Amino acid sequence: MTTPFEFAQKVAIIAGGTGGLGSALRSEIEARGCTVVTVSRANIADSSHITADLRSPEAATAAIAEVAAKHGSVDIVINAMGVVAFGPIDTTSVDTIEELFLTNTFGHIFLMQAALQSMKTGSVLVGISGVIAEQNLPGMSVYGASKAATRSFNEALGREARRSGVRVIDARPPHTETGLASRAIAGTPPKFPTGLDPVQVARRIVQAIADGETDLPSSAFAL
Repeated sequence: MTTPFEFAQKVAIIAGGTGGLGSALRSEIEARGCTVVTVSRANIADSSHITADLRSPEAATAAIAEVAAKHGSVDIVINAMGVVAFGPIDTTSVDTIEELFLTNTFGHIFLMQAALQSMKTGSVLVGISGVIAEQNLPGMSVYGASKAATRSFNEALGREARRSGVRVIDARPPHTETGLASRAIAGTPPKFPTGLDPVQVARRIVQAIADGETDLPSSAFAL
């Protein structure tokens, strides 16, 4: 039987916590009585925000250590950061390919590696690989590959983390209206159908944390 997760007086880190989905996740978790620290490259004057480039393993380690030192623990780590690019592979630059994997895959691995070393039994790690990790699409091949790699990593991480009593959730929500597509680092986005509300997606992810779930396929976000 799964023990429900109690949010009150716990400490959460949300990477990408200033973005569309990250902000919604922060609101949902804070509403449950949890202290939340956001991490991103944005330079924000907020005592609950850390400005860091998590593409660096040293920065990821330092961010986790800073939160643990200030608040006494790290109980939830959610990675909601990411970049996207569009276009056929034959016109995609090496710089774009590297940036997609540095942010979406390597940054995620660095963060989870650092977090796991500081977390105790009952803690939770959340990676958001997205629906693209279930079925890649033309014009998004490298982005999809970076997210599929993240999903694969989360699968193995879940098995390793269980040894320490830490739960891992891989979330694969369908297209969500976070504004990410409009900030593509390369290419022009196709015309997507209207996506999910970030608040709806955030609530589903937070409920999964509460209920002891470990896998959130795209079908889990159905209205």
